Amino acid sequence: MGQIKDACLPQVKISESYNYIGTFLTFSCNLKCSYCINNFESQPRCVKYRHLSGKEWALGLNRIVSKSDLPITLQGGEPLLHKDFTYIVNNLSSGLKIDVLTNLCNKEIFNNINPERLKRKAPYASIRVSYHPEQMNLESLIEKILWMQEKGFYIGIWGVMHPLQKVKIKQAQKLCKKVGIDFRTKEFLGEYNGKMYGHYRYPDAVLGGNHEQVLCKTTELIIGPDGSVYRCTADLYEQRKPIGHILDADFKIEDKFRPCDWFGHCNPCDIKTKTNRFQQFCYSSVEIKI
Repeated sequence: MGQIKDACLPQVKISESYNYIGTFLTFSCNLKCSYCINNFESQPRCVKYRHLSGKEWALGLNRIVSKSDLPITLQGGEPLLHKDFTYIVNNLSSGLKIDVLTNLCNKEIFNNINPERLKRKAPYASIRVSYHPEQMNLESLIEKILWMQEKGFYIGIWGVMHPLQKVKIKQAQKLCKKVGIDFRTKEFLGEYNGKMYGHYRYPDAVLGGNHEQVLCKTTELIIGPDGSVYRCTADLYEQRKPIGHILDADFKIEDKFRPCDWFGHCNPCDIKTKTNRFQQFCYSSVEIKI
């Protein structure tokens, strides 16, 4: 990445085909879930990247020209662990909508954020809190959520339907409904006891085995903690070669198929069949030509 001045950065226009902007502020996390999707096909690890400062994040993200219904999603790891999280939220352009994926490890950080900054018209909450029964106390989480709701934040809970946790997740969902908290569930993705779970547009993409070369096109802007841009979340997690950098003056969105040698070792998040940002089913993050 060449040396640049703030005023020299041109806009980055999001392609009409794009459905998601994933900004991974950090891979640090206060939890150690056994089924973490970040560790698919790998031993549990802390993915090490240099962290952009809050000022760098604001500079890079404010280049983005997005659609009114396509927010920038701050995530991780645990995004609240980034030392400049508040600065990032408070210094993004008012024209950019913001979503947050978090386990709400530090609710006090939201004392310094206007709830209106994290609101938009959408069929799901802009702050989506992950509930992990093996690592979290439900009663404590409910207290945090109700505190956030009282402050005016648009917030809900999501639970992963891991085979070992389905009963606890359903119980939690029932309890949350009683107290007025939106609680939704997500498929467990990956292997458990020799069985692969999840619905995939390209089932062979997660079966392992020999690498196969394909052509792949994404519908997501995936930005790592150091500002590097990747073809997919698998490349991000495995620290493969990026396709650009959010602070590179020459970076632009290229809506095209790219060669990939890793088919068979895709991350489930990239090729699962899911709902898009409008909650319409039968969408997946990538299109693959085999």
